Amino acid sequence: MVAAAVVLLTGCGGGGGTAGQEAAPSSGPAPGTVTTAPDGVQEVTLRTQDDYVFTPDSFTVAPGEVRLTVVNAAQQTTHNLRFTPGDGPEAIQPEIPLLAPGESRTIEFAVTAPGDYGFECSFHTQLGQFGTMTVSG
Repeated sequence: MVAAAVVLLTGCGGGGGTAGQEAAPSSGPAPGTVTTAPDGVQEVTLRTQDDYVFTPDSFTVAPGEVRLTVVNAAQQTTHNLRFTPGDGPEAIQPEIPLLAPGESRTIEFAVTAPGDYGFECSFHTQLGQFGTMTVSG
């Protein structure tokens, strides 16, 4: 049982990153703050780190275009983000692939149906790395 947990944690954990590499500090709004870009797209940034959580683990947007960035501020652990299949009023296909420590990626998508949309790090669901995007109605 313990060996399985060690394999699970090290299988997605670091080792692949450069020592001392960190996510670039952001001069923008705090993680989870939804802003509107000059092009009218709603923007939000989430952080993830070595403790297997998204910061914040929930945010709210209005129906329309969304630009979502995930910053992996972890020192050792890789993460991804996908909207949980079958969990939400409509499917959201774009996802963020594996992010090594210090990396960030951005996806864009449109939402039209109000409700709650679950998202996850698909490698750390057993550790509870989930979150919720709410689309207001």
